Amino acid sequence: MAIISTAAKPRKWRILVLIARFVFRLAAIAFAGWFALAAFYQAPSTWKWPIIAAGFLVGLIAILTVRRRLLFAGVLLLAAMLAVSYWWTGIKPSNNREWAADVAHGVTATITGDQIILHNVRNFQWRTTEDFDPFWQTEQYDLATLRSVDLLNSVWSNPAIAHTLVSFGFADGRHVVFSAEIRKERGEAFSEIGGFFKEFELVLIAAEESDIVRLRTNIRRETVSLYPLRVSPQIARALFLSYLEKANALAAQPEFYQTITANCTTIVFKLARLIDPGIPLDWRIIASGYLPDYLYDRGLIRTDLPLDQVRKQAAISSRALAAPAGSDYSRAIRSTLDGG
Repeated sequence: MAIISTAAKPRKWRILVLIARFVFRLAAIAFAGWFALAAFYQAPSTWKWPIIAAGFLVGLIAILTVRRRLLFAGVLLLAAMLAVSYWWTGIKPSNNREWAADVAHGVTATITGDQIILHNVRNFQWRTTEDFDPFWQTEQYDLATLRSVDLLNSVWSNPAIAHTLVSFGFADGRHVVFSAEIRKERGEAFSEIGGFFKEFELVLIAAEESDIVRLRTNIRRETVSLYPLRVSPQIARALFLSYLEKANALAAQPEFYQTITANCTTIVFKLARLIDPGIPLDWRIIASGYLPDYLYDRGLIRTDLPLDQVRKQAAISSRALAAPAGSDYSRAIRSTLDGG
C-alpha cells in the first residue's frame, strides 16, 4: 500500500501542474483579449496598434514559457496586469469635451421647496437625425402639481434591448422626460462594446416629449411604448427628486456610461431603489426590452388585462406618426391610453 501511495503522489502532482498551467494560459489569453479591447477604445490612435501588439506579445511569451519557467511567466503576467491596472485607473470621466449637439448639456436643478427650476431642458426641433434646430431652455415646475409618471420603452432592432425613459406630467399639461444617455463626442458613434471600456461618459438629459420621444417615434421610426406607472404621489415626488439629485451629482462629478451596470435602465432601477430598497433585481432590468413584463409582475403598470393586450395599448409610434403637424404631441400619443 505504501508503494502505491508513493507512486500516486507524482501522478497527482503532475495533474495539478497541468491544471495550473491550463488555468494560467486561460488567464493570459483572457487578459490579452481584454487589454486589446481596452487599448482599442482608449489608446491614442497613433499608438493603438503597437500597444495592442505589445500586449499580445507579452501574453504569448507568458503562455509559451509557463511550461518550463513557471515563475518567470507568472511574474511577467503579474507585472503586465499591474501596469495595465495603473493605466486603467488613471482614465477618468470628464464633463469637458467637444460633445455632440444633442448631449451638449446635462440637466441641472435648483430646488426651493416645491419650486423646481430645471436648467438645460432640451427642446430640439428635429427634421432628420442630422438636421435639427437646437434649443436649450430653463423651465420651472411646481412639485405640488405633479400628476403622473410614465415609463417609455423604445426598441430599435433587437426586441430584448430598449432605451428607457421616464416622463413626469404636471397639472398644466406639461411633461418633462428624463433619459440617461451616453455622452458622445462630436463624430463619435455608439458602441455596445465600447460601453464596457470607458468609451463614453454618462449624461442625464431632460427634454420635452415633442423632442426626445418624437425623435424616436417619428424620426428614427423606433417602436415606442408608453406605460403609465401606478405609484403613489409620494413615490412620484421622490422619484422626480432622485432624478434631480442624480443630475446635480453628475454635473459635480462625472461618471462613465457602462453597458451593463450604468445604462438607461439600470439608472432608473438604482433611483427606484433609493425610494424602495426592497425592489428585487431581475434579469429583465438588463434585457430592458422585457422591462414591461417585470413592471407587470410587480403591479407597477395596469394588470387588469393580459400582458399582451397591455403591451398593444401601450404602443404609441403609430399614433405619433398619424398626428397632424403642429398638434400637441403629448396629447396625441396618449389619445387612446386608459390607465385602467
